Amino acid sequence: MLREILQDGWQSVLNVVHSIRPVDVIDIVLLTYLIYALLKLVRETRAGQLMKGVGLLVAVRFLSEFIGLKAIFWLSDGALKIGVLAIIILFQPELRRMLEKFGQTTSQFSRLTLGMGEDAADRWNTAIPVICESAEQLSKTTTGALIVIERGTKLGEQILNGTVMKALPSTELFGNIFFNKTPLHDGAVIMRDGIIWAAACFLPKPQKEELIDKHLGSRHRAAIGMSENSDALIIVVSEETGQISVAQDGVLTRNYTRASLEKLLRNTLLPEEKESWQPFRKKEKKTADAAPAQQEESAGKQSAPQPSDAKKEG
Repeated sequence: MLREILQDGWQSVLNVVHSIRPVDVIDIVLLTYLIYALLKLVRETRAGQLMKGVGLLVAVRFLSEFIGLKAIFWLSDGALKIGVLAIIILFQPELRRMLEKFGQTTSQFSRLTLGMGEDAADRWNTAIPVICESAEQLSKTTTGALIVIERGTKLGEQILNGTVMKALPSTELFGNIFFNKTPLHDGAVIMRDGIIWAAACFLPKPQKEELIDKHLGSRHRAAIGMSENSDALIIVVSEETGQISVAQDGVLTRNYTRASLEKLLRNTLLPEEKESWQPFRKKEKKTADAAPAQQEESAGKQSAPQPSDAKKEG
């Protein structure tokens, strides 16, 4: 008897395996990835707690039907029938963030396939040294600054709540904007295609602000929040220490110098120059009387300092 049950079970498994088509495998893989992405999206967020509540409601519904608790079954079944609309309303911030990330991926794919406009690339080539020199000067004078560099995700919402300028960048203009006695200093500068598009812009708060280092000020928090909601690159100059930091993809890195900041901006905004632009490459020509040990020591002194990882906003 047991042998027949095992044989029947094995035969059923073989029948299922033989009936699987390549398209079924693709279907299963895509469904698995979507479930994984959904769980990753709601993990450690308000949506995660709501998902637990929905799961509990489903369990109550089936358990009440099995036992015969008519009143509880009627209530839980009715709640689940309108559950889809309720989930859309309750999960609106999470769904919006997921669609924004999908849009970022699409825009990045478009940039890879269509390429960056030559005019925009030329303007960034001119703007990057200006940004880095301005950050260095603001750092020396411990003047707080917040510069948002727009990439694939358009920041029209943040631009509209600021003051539109559409000005060519210069160290004098950056210094005037962030001088603490001017009306535009309280907020962020947003740059688009190598141009200062707007100033005094307010940025969104981080999603989990309670997990951020309490020693970070409002500018650093705003930078992290903006980097979570877009693919923008945000440069922060601390008004307390003059330290230059960069926020990207929800991660804040610190201790940038003018040279390391310029290298990051070129590699990020002008990826086609990633291999060719090497400001710290040693000269290949060597003098006859230079000892190898001295050359290695000299190369070590010229290497760019690496920014250290700061608080990650998961």
